[in-house]
Amino acid sequence: MQPFTALTRDWPASDLSVPVRPKDRIQAIDVLRGLALFGVLMVNLVTEFRVSVFQQFLPPAVAVPSIDRITDTFVSTFLELKAISLFSLLFGMGLAIQFEHLGNSESRLRLLVRRLIVLLVFGLIHMCLIWNGDILTEYALIGLVALPFLYLPNRTLIAVALTLFAFFASLASLLPPSFWPTQAWMQQQVVDANHIYANGNYLDTLNFRLREIRIILPLLVYISPRTLALFLTGIVVWRSGIFRSPATHKHTLSCVAILGLFMGGCLTILDRAGPDFVSGGFLQFLSPLLPLGPVALAFGYASALLLLIAFTRARHALGIFAPLGRMAFTNYILQSLIFSWIFYGYGLGYFGRLGTAQTFMLGMTVYAAQLIASAWWLRRYRFGPIEWLWRTMMYGVRQPMILSRD
Repeated sequence: MQPFTALTRDWPASDLSVPVRPKDRIQAIDVLRGLALFGVLMVNLVTEFRVSVFQQFLPPAVAVPSIDRITDTFVSTFLELKAISLFSLLFGMGLAIQFEHLGNSESRLRLLVRRLIVLLVFGLIHMCLIWNGDILTEYALIGLVALPFLYLPNRTLIAVALTLFAFFASLASLLPPSFWPTQAWMQQQVVDANHIYANGNYLDTLNFRLREIRIILPLLVYISPRTLALFLTGIVVWRSGIFRSPATHKHTLSCVAILGLFMGGCLTILDRAGPDFVSGGFLQFLSPLLPLGPVALAFGYASALLLLIAFTRARHALGIFAPLGRMAFTNYILQSLIFSWIFYGYGLGYFGRLGTAQTFMLGMTVYAAQLIASAWWLRRYRFGPIEWLWRTMMYGVRQPMILSRD
């Protein structure tokens, strides 16, 4: 979602809005973004589009087929909170890339603020009018908070990020029980959602969506320390040069991959085992770290994938995800449009009627179609349609859309 810009021959060298040539992009960033979007899509489908977002916090009302249990376990173990953590890390990298590209320009801060304000407008439209599981609004607001940190050294950013991670890990124990919705309220919300989302017209859905936002917003505030910490970590990662010169950092990448996958995997397993399992002995000391399991696993995913892209032939297979990653903004919005039509009453009305496995396969089908469509589009155009609009509104200059043969 954050393009890395460089000069091209058909634009003046002094123009900050010059778009990157495809051959000058860092493919690994696009690949990771495309894969992260796959995880985000599957989690959104299983936990929010298919059923009420609050259903996951309630015990199952009926027996679940084994294929659905397996799919649920896969999504919750390997994707839930991990994909969005990776996506947040990449967004922080994007902020650092834009900051670096704009250099010492007097308009640097103004352009970055405008970029995030435009994103905020997109996010509010998406949240209110299309689907209230939106992440764009949070990213825009937390991005504005992160902007001053771009002027600070890495040591300060690392210290602040670690403090925020520690604060997030302890936050659940600090909040009063009244912060969370009651089980009775969530049960009623699920009943109402099953009726309105599955059968209501667009206005019915819109009114119910806006009512839900009042409850969802505190949850977004709850995860904001983790989001900001990941943004700051992404800034440090970009500055470190790991993505520009992975060979120089191969040992570091290997260590992060091993530790991230091992620690993240252990914490995820312990978290799924439940509080009783970690209530005594040595495991009790790991209990405060459980909320950070997805973050550790996301770091492990990113490092392992970068090693595969930089040093193995797997780069050719993984490269198919790069076009979708370059158009992540457009594809994210398209996913919301497609699945809101499939699941809501003003479309096909499948809300609450599909199992997890069926929904997962539906998501795979749409994602595969987006892979093909993104590759086709980017052979002809520089940006996805929404990326083009975002850049144009940021710079106040109409961006070139047709891909020149340079």
